[in-house]
This record gives sequence, structure tokens and C-alpha cells, in this order.
Amino acid sequence: MSSLKRFRHGQILKLVAAGAVASQDDLKRLLAQQKMRVTQATLSRDLQELKLVKTPEGYRPLDAGAESAAQPRLERVLREYLLDIRDAQNLLVLRTPAGAAQPLAVALDREQLPEVVGTIGGDDTVLVITSSRKACVTLRKRMQEILK
Repeated sequence: MSSLKRFRHGQILKLVAAGAVASQDDLKRLLAQQKMRVTQATLSRDLQELKLVKTPEGYRPLDAGAESAAQPRLERVLREYLLDIRDAQNLLVLRTPAGAAQPLAVALDREQLPEVVGTIGGDDTVLVITSSRKACVTLRKRMQEILK
């Protein structure tokens, strides 16, 4: 790891520990104030490498003991966070309360469902890419059954 990357990681950890960093944009702006310019892609990799997770209170470190608690089962996450499901061709758009999309995306990824090609989690929206229109319908029905 380069010394610049190591320093950037240290600054990110310091900023997260000092107060609530609610979004990657906030973190990017705080780093820019320290004369550190980073791309969104680099920042995403840094957050993943540092095992920082987004919570409703902002980014927080994920300690090894809390890892299983921070990655709950799909059923619980769907019941707790899912507000709406919309489909478009082979895509599902899942709406959640603010800050809840990441736990839902992680739970979907961890389930390794055959219909799911991948997920993209934002702040309050998860985009689920399925392999086909049929797979999309199957997954939607599966989620709706869980919610009954």
C-alpha cells in the first residue's frame, strides 16, 4: 500500500471517528478541505477496504464481532426496510427509508439467489439486476411472499 493511500485511509478513519459522515459526498468534501482530492470510485474502494458501513447515523467501522449482526438475513431486512418494489424488464427497483438501501443490497448479495446477477445500493434505493424478465418476476414474487 502506498504511503499516500495509507495516509488517506488514516484521514478517513479520523473523520469518521470525529463525527457523522452521512454520505460519500460529505466525506469527499471533507477530504478536499484537507487538500486531498479523490474520485468517487477511489472513495468507494477505500470505504470497502476500511470495512466502513453506512448506518442511519453515518459511516461507522464494522468490527469483526459485529460483522454477522451488520449483515442480517434477507427475510429480516426485507420486513424491516422494504417500502416498495417496482420492476422494469429484468430490473427491480427496491425503495427503502433513507440509509437502509445498503443493508438490503448486502443481504441480497449474501443470499446468492440464482435470479440475481448483481445489486447497486444507493441511499434509499436498491437496483437489482436479474438475468431475465422471468427471473425478475420470480424474484419479485419471492420477496412478496416473504412479506406476507
